[in-house]
Amino acid sequence: MSYLKFEKSELVNLEYSLSREMIRSNRAGSYASTTIIGCNTRKYHGLLVCPLEEMDGEHHVLLSTLDATVIQHEKEFNLGIHKYEGDNYVPKGHKYVRDFDSTKASYLIYRVGGVVLSREILLVSKAEQVLVRYTLLEANSDTLLRLQPFLAFRNYHALSKSNLYAQTRYTEVGNGIMSRLYEGYPDLYMQCSKPAEFVPIPDWYYSVEYIEEQKRGYDYKEDLYVPGYFEMPIKKGESIIFSASTAEAAPAGLKRKFTTEYNLRISKDSFKDCMLNAAQQFIVRRKKSTEIKAGFPWFGTWGRDTFMALPGLTLTTGDPDTALEVVDSMVARMRNGLFPNTVIKGEPAFNSVDAPLWFIWALQQYVKYVPGFDIWKRYGNSIKSVLEAYRNGSSGIIHMMENGLIHAAEEGKPLTWMDAVIDGQPVTPRAGSPVEVNALWCNAVCQALDWANQKDKAFSHSWKTLPEIIKNSFIDQFWNEEKGYLADYVDGSFKDFSVRPSQVIAVAVDHSPLTVEMKKSILDIVESELLTPRGLRSLSPKNEAYKGVYEGNHEIRNRAYHQGTVWPWLLEHFAKGYIDVHKKSGQNQLRRLYDGFEEVLSERGIGSISEIYDGNPPHEPRGAISQATGVAALLRIGEMIESFN
Repeated sequence: MSYLKFEKSELVNLEYSLSREMIRSNRAGSYASTTIIGCNTRKYHGLLVCPLEEMDGEHHVLLSTLDATVIQHEKEFNLGIHKYEGDNYVPKGHKYVRDFDSTKASYLIYRVGGVVLSREILLVSKAEQVLVRYTLLEANSDTLLRLQPFLAFRNYHALSKSNLYAQTRYTEVGNGIMSRLYEGYPDLYMQCSKPAEFVPIPDWYYSVEYIEEQKRGYDYKEDLYVPGYFEMPIKKGESIIFSASTAEAAPAGLKRKFTTEYNLRISKDSFKDCMLNAAQQFIVRRKKSTEIKAGFPWFGTWGRDTFMALPGLTLTTGDPDTALEVVDSMVARMRNGLFPNTVIKGEPAFNSVDAPLWFIWALQQYVKYVPGFDIWKRYGNSIKSVLEAYRNGSSGIIHMMENGLIHAAEEGKPLTWMDAVIDGQPVTPRAGSPVEVNALWCNAVCQALDWANQKDKAFSHSWKTLPEIIKNSFIDQFWNEEKGYLADYVDGSFKDFSVRPSQVIAVAVDHSPLTVEMKKSILDIVESELLTPRGLRSLSPKNEAYKGVYEGNHEIRNRAYHQGTVWPWLLEHFAKGYIDVHKKSGQNQLRRLYDGFEEVLSERGIGSISEIYDGNPPHEPRGAISQATGVAALLRIGEMIESFN
């Protein structure tokens, strides 16, 4: 029996099955994603979605889906499913679904009369290739298997439309065909593990609808191109592999390749194994770079998220070498002491005031796992570059004030993790001195002095008086004795005392300016007003600006994104602070929070943690279906719990 459980009787219920999505990525940066019954509900869904550096550096959907049809006695049973206008699902392949399992691959079982057929989807680890294995488990008569590929060949943010420019020609290759709809795209090789007849019936399937895009207020209708279908006999007990790849495959080796890849998978047999499995999916190796993808399906590499997630994704999983590879890849992109927070259309955006401070925080975590590692020798120059940029000012948006605190502001642009924008203006303006930025700044300066001690006397002499100044100013500017918690940000004489979660970072950092009494008071407030079973709310429900549900079009969702929406990644810092204050007596609270996430593993992104959750109960999952920082946070909390034992 699999660890992740699904109601077999409910799989034919579209309301149940369409809300559950599978995601699988590989080291090449490609991914496969769809719902558990194979009906795409997002423009980001597809069986082969690849990063195309030669085009725009973004992901592109090559193979959207693959419909299988079982044929017996000249009767056809199409197991596919697509949504069309008017809540019309054609064909209705879901009515044949009898079981789903995701222990290692996406494993689906269909029953059509006396025929029982399984389908497994597997993404190859280091190549832009997806393998789909069909196995005929039961059959009483001669059976044919027909496979019909639906092609998109478009950016995953866009939608495909029928046109006269698509190249409908194809080239025959071993047990299949090669197709390329548009110039500039790679060839797509579609091949089977046994000889198959390809019947060319080129056609467009019009107005396929994606309900999740419709809910989000985006265009949601697409035309998909089908070049024809593959047809071959299949015997009871026989398996047939379908391969879609940007490189030609050797058909005779497809079965062996599937088995080899299958055996490499981490079985999702426990909560921790699910997190370990999810963690490895965010690591991408391309050319000479090792990166962390911030989330699936639509996030790319984000500087801030990379460093925040790095310890959980690599160090708790016993992979410090990959941690250094990621850091080195990011250091190579530094400019004027800053890291690019994201890359938009090939251009890096240096708009994150906290990413460089999270970089130092991540290195701080690294030496806890690799004692004796000389951080200063390897990264001392990079660390000094960051600190000097903050002290002397960088890019005209960041500078240290006379009181030692950091001020950051840029007209119309959010610079912290609360980065939602509507009509060119931040939804949660925090221009000035954000609390977490200055907590991380204090931590970074103190930690750098520890590392430089006796190794870099010039640096130590130049910076040694600053920690005391920063700590005193931090307490003076952010702490309110009467309220018992910290201001979210300070700008001149203005102090925003909205109860928000960023203050837990000041509680959790190793070099915190806070006393134990202050930490306890802050945690009590956060626990009372922000803590939920899914993470911390981004704003207290007592605030009139609070929005407890994240749904609607882009503007409505952006207004709720940091105004009450729950974020799992913050739990790591709440947990760290909670343990520092309450010691062993705090482990029961952590255990409840940690164990509470087990039930979500079968609810949306199968085996992973969603980006965000509603602030209001029942805290529905929202946003990306798998988020690096959330998975990393739970791995770190799990490690904290294990340390008690």
